[in-house]
Amino acid sequence: MGFRVLKTAVAVIIAMYLAYIFGIHTPGAAGLLAILGIEVTKKKGIQSALHRIAASILALLIGSVLFNLLGFHIWVVSLFILIVFPVLVRLRITEGAVTGAVVMLHLFAYESADWPSVLNELILLVIGLGSATVINIAYMPKADTSLIAHKRQIERLFSDIFVNIAKHLRDNTVIWDGKELLEVSEEIERGASLAKRSMDNTLLFGWDPYWRVYFYMRGEQLESIHRMIDLVAGVYQTLPQGELVAAIFEDISQTVKEDYYTGEAEKELQELNKRYKGMPLPESREEFEVRSAILQLNRELMQYLAIAKKQKKHRPEAG
Repeated sequence: MGFRVLKTAVAVIIAMYLAYIFGIHTPGAAGLLAILGIEVTKKKGIQSALHRIAASILALLIGSVLFNLLGFHIWVVSLFILIVFPVLVRLRITEGAVTGAVVMLHLFAYESADWPSVLNELILLVIGLGSATVINIAYMPKADTSLIAHKRQIERLFSDIFVNIAKHLRDNTVIWDGKELLEVSEEIERGASLAKRSMDNTLLFGWDPYWRVYFYMRGEQLESIHRMIDLVAGVYQTLPQGELVAAIFEDISQTVKEDYYTGEAEKELQELNKRYKGMPLPESREEFEVRSAILQLNRELMQYLAIAKKQKKHRPEAG
């Protein structure tokens, strides 16, 4: 049984008991409104309740006017829908269309649109949606454990990707299916979605922006990795230059799991670029093409590290 189902059951019990206690007509409707009011986040729950109440008040006003003027006929209900629903769309509170229709149909069932009947529906709204909102705000499960799990999985997949790149640079006959690229993309999307939900469950204080920044950073880095993969595909010869940069990829496969930016890989790349300048020129067109791809790979790897340098935490000694 999901947690949302449990919250819904509690909200329905509270709403219906309150409706009975206050002597409200059709107390079961309070339970229905409570079901409609349960949402996945605190902010969404409050926003939804406000929209539903506003839409329902509008529905009650227009519905009572139509019924008092035209009578309680089925065709009047259709006229109500033709008038009210476009207004709700224009006001951008369409999620309140169902609750508005519910309270309007109550008036139709009572065959009464006088003030006591309208007041009864208003109290039902407050009890039903109010109970749901209180339950929404009272407790939402923390997502920290799941966020950490997504983080670890992303870092493991990044590490595997860098290891496979290093293997190809050391031996261009190595074939890699690249399935980790698809898996890590899905993990980043799930993590980002969960981070947003966690943020929406924080009404005022206590939200740590770390998680939104983290998944955004990994998304940017994944784009950089895709560009690196395209460049690695152009390395069809095993050269000393490729083996040198392969060692850096192997180092990054370990440091990618660290929360702090160390700057070691950046220093290694800078030293490697200096070494490249002192090496003999290519002896063939093929070697020129491969070394050119490796040089561009170095630059793209530097861009990847720049993203980490900007977004990751820094140890005092790393600057």
